[in-house]
Amino acid sequence: METSLNIQENQKSEGSFEGWVILEVMGHRKLGGYLTEQTIAGKAFIRLDVTNTKGKQTATQFYSPESVYCITPTTEKIAVGYGTNNQPQPVQWWELPEGRPMEMLPACEFES
Repeated sequence: METSLNIQENQKSEGSFEGWVILEVMGHRKLGGYLTEQTIAGKAFIRLDVTNTKGKQTATQFYSPESVYCITPTTEKIAVGYGTNNQPQPVQWWELPEGRPMEMLPACEFES
């Protein structure tokens, strides 16, 4: 695991960054993980791979750069620890409660 932070090592080229981060996005969400850039349908997205303390990748999420408030470069140990305690939740089904069946409306008669 990385023990010290050296941002220059994580920069591929001017304007490009890849590395362990705490990512803050719209909705007051904070996530920890490994950040890279990825193009999807011709648009640039931020890719965040969230890993737990056992080294298992638990989620990959893509964010539009416009939704990002802050990117804080950090060490792998801190990002993984933060990511483990702030796991993205899987999508869940939301259903309306069971109610009475819909009543049939009377048939409409059209004049011809």
